[in-house]
Amino acid sequence: MRNRFFIPSLAGLGVVLALAGCGGSDGDVIAPPPPATTIASAQQVCETLSGKALGGATVVSTTVVTATGTLPTFCRVSARMDPKLNFELRLPDNWNGKLLYGGGGGYNGSIPGPDATALKAGYANVSSDSGHQANGLDASWALNDPYAAQLFGSLSIPTVMSSTTELVRAAYSQAPTRSYFEGCSNGGREALMMAQRYPNLFDGIIARAPAYNWVGVMGAFNRTAKAQAAPGGALSTEKVALLASAVRTACDAGDGVADGIVSNPSACTFNPATLRCAGGADTGNSCLSDAQLAVVTSWTTPATFAGGTYRNAGWWLTGNEDDPGAWRAWVTGSTGVRSALQYLFSDTTVKTYLARDLTQESLTYTPYDQNPGALFGLAALNDATSTDLRPFINSGGKLILWHGGNDSALSTKTTAEYFAGLGTTLGAATVESNVRFYVAPGVNHCAGGPGADTTDLLASLDGWVVGNTAPATLTATKVVSGAVAFSRPLCRYPQYPRYTGPAGNAQAATLAANYTCTSP
Repeated sequence: MRNRFFIPSLAGLGVVLALAGCGGSDGDVIAPPPPATTIASAQQVCETLSGKALGGATVVSTTVVTATGTLPTFCRVSARMDPKLNFELRLPDNWNGKLLYGGGGGYNGSIPGPDATALKAGYANVSSDSGHQANGLDASWALNDPYAAQLFGSLSIPTVMSSTTELVRAAYSQAPTRSYFEGCSNGGREALMMAQRYPNLFDGIIARAPAYNWVGVMGAFNRTAKAQAAPGGALSTEKVALLASAVRTACDAGDGVADGIVSNPSACTFNPATLRCAGGADTGNSCLSDAQLAVVTSWTTPATFAGGTYRNAGWWLTGNEDDPGAWRAWVTGSTGVRSALQYLFSDTTVKTYLARDLTQESLTYTPYDQNPGALFGLAALNDATSTDLRPFINSGGKLILWHGGNDSALSTKTTAEYFAGLGTTLGAATVESNVRFYVAPGVNHCAGGPGADTTDLLASLDGWVVGNTAPATLTATKVVSGAVAFSRPLCRYPQYPRYTGPAGNAQAATLAANYTCTSP
């Protein structure tokens, strides 16, 4: 077992930060002990941990949650670490000896719910609020609380893990034999942060749609919001539908089947300028004005700041921009740009971390990189851009990257850039042995959208770590009302699923077996 866990105290924060980037091989690997012969029930676990104070945490309450259609019976352990870091540990009836830490979302501030897939498989499951209590769209708590900002950036997970290990040991008379991390969005950023700064903490990590380039992506959000706020820049629902339909018309059939999903958007050569209104002025919903085309350009092109120090790669046009969970939610907003999630995230970031003034109007904070020191400070806290994962890999760690192909929140292209950077830093052979990257066509941010969004990545990761079985092509499904509507291969990037089944057969097009992972 690895000697992984410690609690960074406020007094020792500087030491922890100094050591955060260090790591290396643990030397001889000692095989983990076998699972205990008799596993305590959820009821017994709750009784054992009630009122306990272990590993710097105090158990606030324990509750047996009875099985439902989606969750097995488990013991919910609510715990607190002073001054205000709260976490929840879920311990199942039939523990498999392993632990999954679930990442947060947005600016955190609340504890994510239980991971049903993990609990059903017998994993202990833990998540936290990362050390503050607030709406996930609000970062104002970080303005005058540097410790809370450090906890959110990178420290809350190792802090919680130190206590979690002791609680699990007390509950089952043994520590976890394997520990994994899975997160999406900010949770994906947290995942890469752990691989980079705490390489011995987890045996395997799943980073889905990772917001790892916090400075760059918030700058891209800010740039596109400003383009929409410019005179005539707002795009109506009809205008977004026009753009998406044009992309589908041009590119949908390029993957072998016209099914409403562009599976290989990198090959789509559609030019939005073909939708330009005559003379460039807005003449209705059948065209895009120059101001609206400027929004599309901001969306699709790289955004760079501080001389290229920070960047975001831009987004592919996918043909599903008109999905309710795509542009309407993230880019244009339901009632204008100020209701768009991208604007809301960039607005609170500018106010809190850059201007350090909660009255600052982010749409007039120009340029975004006017304060290089503030950008550097934000990056030091929240960026997880390092591609040097040698300490993580040398200690046996495995990494799975995943991204939805229709993600309007975070750019699939940016994750592809990170994956390419791993190859440059580590070499192709090392990446092949230790990293996988999958793109799920038509899938929105973390889930949803018209694509196949359900895959058990945890089972694949565990099979890789424990059984040394490296994942290859996986299968993704679209579940509607509890039933599988269709399936697709989940291909290793840069491959995409190309339909190779019988032409004109709608039923055949719903089956993953009729698609082949194909190189662009």
